[in-house]
Amino acid sequence: MSMTMTQKILAAHAGLDKVEAGQLILVSLDRVLGNDITSPVAIKEFNKIGVDKVYDKEKVTMVMDHFAPNKDIKAAVQCKMCRDFCNEKEITNFFDVGRMGIEHALLPEKGLVVSGDVVIGADSHTCTYGALGAFSTGVGSTDMACGMATGKAWFKVPSAIKFVLKGKLNKYVSGKDVILHIIGKIGVDGALYKSMEFVGEGVSSLTIYDRLTICNMAIEAGAKNGIFEVDEQTVAYIKERSDREIKSYKADEDAVYDEVYEIDLSKIKSTVAFPHLPENTKTFDEIGDIVIDQVVIGSCTNGQYKDIEEAAMILKGRKVAKNVRAIIIPATQDIYLKAVENGLVKIFIEAGCVVSTPTCGPCLGGYMGILAAKERAVATTNRNFVGRMGDVTSEVYLASPAVAAASAIAGKIADPAKI
Repeated sequence: MSMTMTQKILAAHAGLDKVEAGQLILVSLDRVLGNDITSPVAIKEFNKIGVDKVYDKEKVTMVMDHFAPNKDIKAAVQCKMCRDFCNEKEITNFFDVGRMGIEHALLPEKGLVVSGDVVIGADSHTCTYGALGAFSTGVGSTDMACGMATGKAWFKVPSAIKFVLKGKLNKYVSGKDVILHIIGKIGVDGALYKSMEFVGEGVSSLTIYDRLTICNMAIEAGAKNGIFEVDEQTVAYIKERSDREIKSYKADEDAVYDEVYEIDLSKIKSTVAFPHLPENTKTFDEIGDIVIDQVVIGSCTNGQYKDIEEAAMILKGRKVAKNVRAIIIPATQDIYLKAVENGLVKIFIEAGCVVSTPTCGPCLGGYMGILAAKERAVATTNRNFVGRMGDVTSEVYLASPAVAAASAIAGKIADPAKI
C-alpha cells in the first residue's frame, strides 16, 4: 500500500510495514519536549506514574522560554520546578536563562532534531521541525508525561494534503507570506488533523528558515504536522549541527492525498493576516491606512538570524515612527550574539528599537510588549486571536519581518517595497 512522507515515518517508528489514515498506532519517540509553562503540569503527571527516571535522559528536553527570564513569582516557581526535575533526573538537554532560546528555533540550531525523527512537544508549534523532514507535533502535558516515562506515544495516522511548490519568491516575500497565503486559501481548519506535505521544484528556492516558518504555522491551518521533502539544503543544515544518521522519506508516487494544491511562489505577494484569525489575509492592494502602536519582530516563527537581518537592512539609516514601539527579539543566544557581532543591534538601537534577550514574551501576551485597550500591533508571531497580545480590544496583524520593519518606520502597515 502506498504511503505519504508522514505515514512512512510513523510506520517505521511503529515497527510496521505499512499504516493507513485513521489507524491507531503506538510509536517510539526520538524526542520529548516541554517548556516552562507546560512542563510543570507534565512533571506532576509524571510523578503519578511511579517511575524513577525518564526513558532517555538525552531525549527529554526542557526549554525555559515562555515567561523566562522570570516575569513574576509564579514564573520563577515554574522554572524552578523544571530545573529541579531536570537536575534530579540528570536530563542533559535542559536550557535555562543564558543558554536557552525560543524552543522551536533552539532545537534545530542545536542539532537535536534530524530528518526522519518523531518528536512530540507540549507546545502546539512543535510542528516546526517538519522543515527538516521530521514528523513533529504538539501534544498535551499528559502525553508529554507519558512520553518522558515510556518513550512512546499513541497516534491516529493522519491523512494528507499535498502542496506542490513551483517558481521562486520575489524580493521582500518570504516563507511567512507563503504560509499566510496558504492559510488564507484553505482556512484555519482547512487541514484539520492532516499532514501538510510540501514538495516540488520550488522547494529548493526556499531557505531552511522559510521552511521552518511554514511548518511552524501548519497548526494554524489545523494540521497535525507540516513536512518538507529532504534535499541538499536540509542535509547540509543538519550535518553542520549533528552527526546523527539522516533518514529521508519520500511519498510514494501513488500516495493518496485528500487534496492537492499547486502554489506558484513567484505570484505570492507580501501578505498580512488581519484580526482575529490567521486566515483573514490581505495583500497590499487590499490594505488601506492602518495606523499602529507597536511592532514585534521575533518569536519561534520569525526570530531567526535571516529574519532579524532582513528587518535590520530595512531599518538601517531610518527611524521608527514617533508613536510606535518596536521590539526586536532574537530567537536564540547564538542569533543574538551574531546580531551583535555583525552590527545589527547597533542598527536597531539607532533606529529607535529595543532589543530583548530570547523569549516568547509578547507572542502569547506574556510580557515584554503587552497591548493596552484598542492598541494595534504588527507582529511576526503566529497567532492573532482576540486578546492574544493583551487587552481583548487590541489588535494583532501578522506579517513577515520585512513588512513589520517597514511598518515600524511608516507608523502604519506598510509595503516594504515602497519604503
